[in-house]
Amino acid sequence: MDTTQVDSLREHLLQLLSGKWAHLKFDEVVAGFPPHLRGTKAGRLPHSAWQILEHMRIAQWDILEFSRNPSHVSPNWPAGYWPETEAPPTESAWDESVRRFNDDLEAIRELATSPDTDLFSKIPHGSGQTILREIMLVADHNAYHLGQLVQVRKILGE
Repeated sequence: MDTTQVDSLREHLLQLLSGKWAHLKFDEVVAGFPPHLRGTKAGRLPHSAWQILEHMRIAQWDILEFSRNPSHVSPNWPAGYWPETEAPPTESAWDESVRRFNDDLEAIRELATSPDTDLFSKIPHGSGQTILREIMLVADHNAYHLGQLVQVRKILGE
């Protein structure tokens, strides 16, 4: 693949991670989510908005750290990927989770666009994964759970 094609792929990855095209934008979904509903489960859905947000943050962080840190140890599945409480434990927890999510997403964007990142080489400490695969996994996972957040909010009448 020549440099022009790789640059084009990097741009497509940025668009995908940014919620452009057919995907939702993270900041638009979480902005203004009513604080009194953040810890409420909607109908028979299994998770509150807080649980979904924290799951997204933890999973994204784990994928990022796996991609760049050979010493990283992933949380235990599934317990380590979900918060223990249905509601944010403090008033500031929601905003802190959003900030950390965005910080890690920015690090993933930087990984995607860095000329030093070989998108196609296997991650040495992995089992066949590439950085490209991990970036697409983040985008896919985020899109799925953003849809869940929208669903929770609609069911709760917001």
